[in-house]
Amino acid sequence: MQEATQSATGTIPPLIPGESGFLSRVKDILPQGGNLSMCLTCGLCASGCPAAGLHGMDPRKFLRLCAWGQDEEATTTPWVWMCTMCYRCVHACPMEVNIPQLVYEARASWPREKKPKGIVGSCDQGLRTEGASAVGISSEDFAFVVGDVLEEVREDQPDWAELKAPIDKAGAYFFVNQNSREPVKEPEEMVPLWKILHLAGADWTYGSHGWGAENYCMFAAEDENWKAVLEKQVRGVRELGCKSWINIECGHSFYSVWAGLQRFHIDLDIEFDHIVRWYARWIREGRLNPSSDWNRELGLTFTVQDPCMAVRKSMGMAFAEDLRFVVRRCVGEEHFVDMVPNGVNNYCCGGGGGFLQAGLKEARRRYGQVKARQILATGAQYVVTPCHNCHAQIEDLSEACEGGWHTVNLWTMLCLSLGVLGENERAYLGPELARVGLGETAAIKGEDHA
Repeated sequence: MQEATQSATGTIPPLIPGESGFLSRVKDILPQGGNLSMCLTCGLCASGCPAAGLHGMDPRKFLRLCAWGQDEEATTTPWVWMCTMCYRCVHACPMEVNIPQLVYEARASWPREKKPKGIVGSCDQGLRTEGASAVGISSEDFAFVVGDVLEEVREDQPDWAELKAPIDKAGAYFFVNQNSREPVKEPEEMVPLWKILHLAGADWTYGSHGWGAENYCMFAAEDENWKAVLEKQVRGVRELGCKSWINIECGHSFYSVWAGLQRFHIDLDIEFDHIVRWYARWIREGRLNPSSDWNRELGLTFTVQDPCMAVRKSMGMAFAEDLRFVVRRCVGEEHFVDMVPNGVNNYCCGGGGGFLQAGLKEARRRYGQVKARQILATGAQYVVTPCHNCHAQIEDLSEACEGGWHTVNLWTMLCLSLGVLGENERAYLGPELARVGLGETAAIKGEDHA
């Protein structure tokens, strides 16, 4: 072994990549070693990373610390909780070095009591509840909220007297997850989803087991717990004999299932897909018929945020194109302005990776400055995002930088363009859209089919 070089300041570790015990362990875990020893030190990873500079760290520096054996510094830096593991560095790297997986393993090396309490707490709630709810709501309370909201809609919106939101419907074609933010904090936000499923004629159900979409154990980098929450969700699908599993507008929950099934070698034997793909499919099949006529005179402009978890990290441009297809149909081709770059090249907003739950607000907003500049460059008045964490972060960025844009869920715009958005389902719309379409009656399809 090469001897360490002496200097006036002490011992300098030998400059031999792979001397790091931590790096060696990670290379043993990853397929083809994650290319971790193939770094060209070109800096492309750092130049395109919104987390570069936070806490004096960037992806290239982090990898080099590991390569030169600086294990303690690499595995204790708080920067690993500021990196969202969005994979943009991997996408940009000519050698496809998997730095995000290195970050994941660094997180895993932290003692649990030192990990961000918000992430660990959300993980523990998912483990504790049979529904896998990261906010701790029980399946009984979830069923109560769903029933209460459904009754209110049926009473206040006569055209929707036949609306359904089934739970534990055996043999339903679709098993549908729900992010538990809605039943706890904004229950009316569940209704647009129910209406879309109804109009599409979808035969669907929630499940008492695994209805919660979130899995923050993935962000805590705890494989055993990530798998335990995922198995609850899988159990719900299998118990009810569903044929297809739809994950709603939530990027991290989609990826936690998509990646978890592969990581833990779980053979699901049924289709798993993101609901945005189904929106696009139902529109193409004529089962949903959105119209942008409402925006012809208003001329409001919209852009869209690509969730890293559903685009760059999993489904790629197929998802990004379906997302844009749906948004354009809802708001009008001439009123859609894309960010630059976009799709698989788009920048992470800073809401993912557990950043929102990590309690690092100042760093998170600094991270989001790249996204804020992207949005402002479009001149768009609305940002459509099919992801809960993206939604929360981009909404917060608008307030923090006085950007003036509104952040809205895709299901809201789809229901608006279908003419079925209720008065109480407009929390994120600005005053120019507050009354659009109210009083109009849409044709409702009552027949269920897959």
